[in-house]
Amino acid sequence: MKGGEMMYLLAMGLLIGIGAPLQTAINSQLRKAVSSSLVSSMISFSIGTIFLTLILLILRQDLLIPANLIRVQPWWIWLGGFLGVIYLTGNIILFPYLGSVQTVIMPVVGQLIMSMLIDNFGWFEATKHPLTLIRLIGALLVAIGVIMAVAIKSWLDQHKNQLDSPALKSTKKLPWQLLGIGTGMLSAMQTAINGHLGVILHSAPKAALISFLIGTMTLWLIVWVKEHRVHLNQQIISNYPWWIWLGGILGALFVLGNAYLAPVIGTGLTVVAVLIGMISGSLLVDQFGWLRAPKIPVVPVQLLGIIVMLLGVGLIKLF
Repeated sequence: MKGGEMMYLLAMGLLIGIGAPLQTAINSQLRKAVSSSLVSSMISFSIGTIFLTLILLILRQDLLIPANLIRVQPWWIWLGGFLGVIYLTGNIILFPYLGSVQTVIMPVVGQLIMSMLIDNFGWFEATKHPLTLIRLIGALLVAIGVIMAVAIKSWLDQHKNQLDSPALKSTKKLPWQLLGIGTGMLSAMQTAINGHLGVILHSAPKAALISFLIGTMTLWLIVWVKEHRVHLNQQIISNYPWWIWLGGILGALFVLGNAYLAPVIGTGLTVVAVLIGMISGSLLVDQFGWLRAPKIPVVPVQLLGIIVMLLGVGLIKLF
């Protein structure tokens, strides 16, 4: 692969990563509107499913799945949507027990570990990229950069994140930290699985649609069992901005981009590139207070963390 093409693909990963915190900020407003995290996630997934369906129609691709695909392909190619829902729900569950900082960091650790394992062993039919010492150092630099960008500012602010919830004071964190690492691993698995599904179908958009559709159906079932009904009133439309409905589109583009990139540049590099975009996007949202998010000034150590992550990506890409 030529250097220019690789830079283009990495830039794509950064862009779809930047979209993730924008989606989070949008969905937080939607959650306020519907007074339920699960319902807001269900709405977001449903809109994303419709958006991906429209993309396939515009591209004139068949919406149906070949009948023989279910018989001849491994069962795990259908798990991407379920894993996405588990990852999303896991973050909702983890936040009260770990606080905002560790809810970000623990899944990142899991993503880095699993993505490197997938590349090294070729799990989920991924192209093998041996885990060399240099690639391992690159992954560690990315992890250090994440800590610098996400955690150090909070620690310097006298551990304010520990006051996020009484549960942070009274509950042992280790099981929740392990759960966070586990959900991050599932997220990396979703990237690899959707990437392989896209190769099988010769269509990353169709793979993303299948993943989103399965996730949407799962969330509808969960909401039906837990909430029993979904009630949307006219006040939601009148009192909240129009863009609260756009989170699902950004989520769809996120899954689509991952499904396209993973088979081309590898799961590990895809996860890391998207991760840097996510952290960068989060800092932009904090700095400028986009989408009604509270303004939190970015400090130099956070920018240095981005640079450290970029150095890590360079090592992973070159070696």
